[in-house]
Amino acid sequence: MLDSSFLRPASLLELAADVSALFVMALGITFVIYIGSIDLSAQSIASMTTVLVTALMPSLGPLALVAVLAAGAAGGALSGIVSVRLRIPSFITTLAVGGIAYSVAQYVSGEKSLAMDAAQRASVMGWMIGYAWGIPRELFVAGGLLLAALFVERRTVLGRVLKAIGAGEAAAIGSGIRVERYKVAAFAIAGTLSAASGLILAARLSGGSPTAANQFLLPAIVAVLVGGTPLTGGVGGVLNTLVGALIVAVIRTSMVYLEVPAAAQQIFFGLMLIVAIAATIDRSQVRIIK
Repeated sequence: MLDSSFLRPASLLELAADVSALFVMALGITFVIYIGSIDLSAQSIASMTTVLVTALMPSLGPLALVAVLAAGAAGGALSGIVSVRLRIPSFITTLAVGGIAYSVAQYVSGEKSLAMDAAQRASVMGWMIGYAWGIPRELFVAGGLLLAALFVERRTVLGRVLKAIGAGEAAAIGSGIRVERYKVAAFAIAGTLSAASGLILAARLSGGSPTAANQFLLPAIVAVLVGGTPLTGGVGGVLNTLVGALIVAVIRTSMVYLEVPAAAQQIFFGLMLIVAIAATIDRSQVRIIK
């Protein structure tokens, strides 16, 4: 049955607001995929963030936001350092860091959901929720982070070097670029944006849980790949991820309207991930499949 209200501006704004946390997570993952790596820790760091900010806010107030963003950056940097220093594939290091983040969230929360004090939530995180000029504030937050990410990608040395690494890491090393530090920076950015995604989610949920961002990872990676940033890196970018996130938002909302169970949604996104990889990967850069 068709819903005539689906294409109304208010409905579209709500749809975009609902996917804002997922989009911010996908922004961070974009930087890692851009250099030809992968980040599997994003949803665990986001979930950990919801728990930590809820637990720290009573004692730290607004500083809790800074603390959890720093924790996210540290988690991302740890993945990068272990990967480049020990020469361990990024999917292993980020999977391990994701497990650490999940365990931290479980320990801090006592393996249960935590709730925020309503007044404190309004004073510390009120700028992230509600409406301004009829537009959900989550969209302003996500839009600001998109502009910051776009600036880093296109107007800074870091962004140009990340593109060079993704296009050809051996050539980047041969040209004298300190590739390792830039790769760590990409993972740190991803961790920071995963924490920012968790903050948006915590503000929307008014609390935290070790599983708050579960089922975000597959759609977030799909958003990056469908947008046109292949796993082999070097092309695409954050604007492509915006397009991919909007496509994912429409698909998720459509499945909700059709009452597709959450487990079945993950099956669909898993299949979509395979199709997206097959359609976008540069096979000339992958001579041997292991």
